[in-house]
Amino acid sequence: MVDSTDVELLAAYFTLAGDVYPFGPAGITSPFPFKDRVEAAAKAGWKGIGLLLVDAQATAAKIGVGEMKRILDANGMKHVELELLIDWYLDGERRAKSDKSRHLILEMAQALGARAVKVSPGRGEDPTNPRPADLVPEVPRMIDGFIGLCHDAAEHGTAIVMEICPYSNVNKIETGRAIVVGANQPNGGLLLDIWHIVRGGNAFSEIATIPANFIGSIELDDAAAELGDHTLWEDTIYHRMLPGEGGLNVPAFIKAVQAAGYKGPWGVEILSETYRKLPLAEMARRSFEATMAQFSK
Repeated sequence: MVDSTDVELLAAYFTLAGDVYPFGPAGITSPFPFKDRVEAAAKAGWKGIGLLLVDAQATAAKIGVGEMKRILDANGMKHVELELLIDWYLDGERRAKSDKSRHLILEMAQALGARAVKVSPGRGEDPTNPRPADLVPEVPRMIDGFIGLCHDAAEHGTAIVMEICPYSNVNKIETGRAIVVGANQPNGGLLLDIWHIVRGGNAFSEIATIPANFIGSIELDDAAAELGDHTLWEDTIYHRMLPGEGGLNVPAFIKAVQAAGYKGPWGVEILSETYRKLPLAEMARRSFEATMAQFSK
């Protein structure tokens, strides 16, 4: 049993976004107003929320960033995370596009007082169908890029967390650790999502090899114990489950993370073709209650 007295949960963007998902027909901007999502989160017990840059920009265009910050503060959202930056270590046209997004997401993070910005490792041009070349780690190059990214983030008062992804060139804890430890930035660490960790073939025991100060964020969810006939992309977008509903052993993951010394909020990221069609209040309540129950097992 894990002590849940001081547990604070953060609803990652897609957990409360509604019927949208990456590369989906409806785009990725939530159909639910920002204020409604934040109030639903607060009512259910969440202490933090995740925001997607495109969605946050759409909201800011309507009500202003200052009003967004007021809504977050009024509803007790102590923890805010922003996503997602890609291609931050590349060169050429993709890097130029990434740098434009970097400026925008860091400015938004500063304005909203975000604790961290989520970044993706290399995942090729099509993460739904990665090529073998997309899965080759470029550790020295990524270390250099991560250092520069963390320096920029520090100027905006936020941190950078890189997510280990099974369909990317950083699908192993060992590789992710080499990058963030090699960069050795006080505001740079790893994001460990249980789905990504398990589907990438990483054992929970490997989490202990990451120095505590380099574990930047955590995300909880669940899925079938085995991938089955789904591709990795199909599984992550359509078939995630609430913590405790699948076979990933969420309590064991929580214990491994706590034993490694992590002290921050616990993110929850649910992408499910059935869950995302629920009413907003029900999504907020069910995901919160299911996750909190894992800390008493």
